[in-house]
Amino acid sequence: MVQICWFRRVLRLDDHPALVAAARAGPVIPLVILDPAEARDHPASAQRQAMSLPHLQTALHRHNSRLIVRRGDPAEVLERIARQTGAKGVHGTEGFPFASDHGLKAAVERGGATLHLHPLADLVPRACVRTQQGGVYQVFTPFWRALRGVDIPPPLDPPRLTLPQSWPDSDGPDWPEARAAMDRGWDVVAEHIAAGEDAARDRLDQFLHGPVTDYASHRDQPWRGSATSGLSDALAVGEISARRIWHTGLATREDGTPGADDFLREVAWREFARELFHESPDMGERCWREGWNDFPWRRDNADARDWRRARTGVPMVDAGLRELFVTGRMHNRVRMIAGSYLTKHLLTDWRVGLDWFARTLIDWDAASNAMNWQWVAGCGPDASPYFRVFNPELQAKKFDGDARYRDHWLKPDSPGACAFAQAAPRSWNVDLVRRPLPALSLSRGRAQALTAYEDFKE
Repeated sequence: MVQICWFRRVLRLDDHPALVAAARAGPVIPLVILDPAEARDHPASAQRQAMSLPHLQTALHRHNSRLIVRRGDPAEVLERIARQTGAKGVHGTEGFPFASDHGLKAAVERGGATLHLHPLADLVPRACVRTQQGGVYQVFTPFWRALRGVDIPPPLDPPRLTLPQSWPDSDGPDWPEARAAMDRGWDVVAEHIAAGEDAARDRLDQFLHGPVTDYASHRDQPWRGSATSGLSDALAVGEISARRIWHTGLATREDGTPGADDFLREVAWREFARELFHESPDMGERCWREGWNDFPWRRDNADARDWRRARTGVPMVDAGLRELFVTGRMHNRVRMIAGSYLTKHLLTDWRVGLDWFARTLIDWDAASNAMNWQWVAGCGPDASPYFRVFNPELQAKKFDGDARYRDHWLKPDSPGACAFAQAAPRSWNVDLVRRPLPALSLSRGRAQALTAYEDFKE
């Protein structure tokens, strides 16, 4: 009996529970659905997925299989293709914090099939790591200690695929809605993407056989291009699983390699975010600390517009926003600096920043994005206190002392600045020579933030 495997942001053959289950049940039709709504809301992430599809197609060809791509609403596509192929089962992945499974079961059944949603290949099933009282951990360090005591299942090997007697039509791997949403940025961002499952495994091996040794001391220096694994986007689109990273990193740690444990801790932070999002699925909309929903943050405003366009006049912040628009990434240390500046110096709602990151990050992950924005704003679990206001100048001196990072993105004739001018919408009227002055001094911004905090406490 023919089975459809829906590669739902799991763009790999390795450690793919839904694919393994489908292969056990019968001949498999691999399917990817390109949803126009996703391209509209998360265009950079959509581009990242689109660029992975040719590599997934090649991997399937090596198994004498092929990839079927359909564009449209997922429920409508699943109903239609189930009916067209006579498939008896549709296997997909459950538990995505940004996507609803509502309506999928009924749609598949209307197509004459049964829907089977399988767990993500995260480190552990959701709600598995709990406090002694049975609740979710609200602080990372005890979660990390508890996770280290859990037996993480090994990754699943790619299954042997049986082919169907006939194949349905495919729309092809292009995602025109994503291209349109990215506009001039598509070609610029594409230069910074190394797509595909094989590339992700290679990056992991290269990192663990070299840069991981200095990970603890180098990871906060944004000018060091190879100090981190660079796997966040591959994880976000499912080219590699957290379990594969964990077990490979664990073997490196057991060999006595310095830095491996610090790296595994960051993998666990992602797991911590997903656990909390599972417990509070509105984390991207409401403050996790209930009282903070009344804090007088400003909604979207002119200062936030300048922040998005890298025109705050604060070099470290503007460099980070340019990096984001050109590469689809922003260095983690710079994310904290830019996020703190928006939510504290500019007193702007963290959801304004969350929405911008959701549009522009190729490594966008709903749980991590919500968790990290609430952390820097001071309203989330295990959050940095609101009164901890990052000083961008001091942070720059500490982590970019020779201004290598800032110069790369801000000097008028630098490669980063030129790429930003090429990627930015024409309506932004980017001027690489004349830099704006800050809307307010750093000291005044800090004072305003602390005053707002004291008034809020009262």
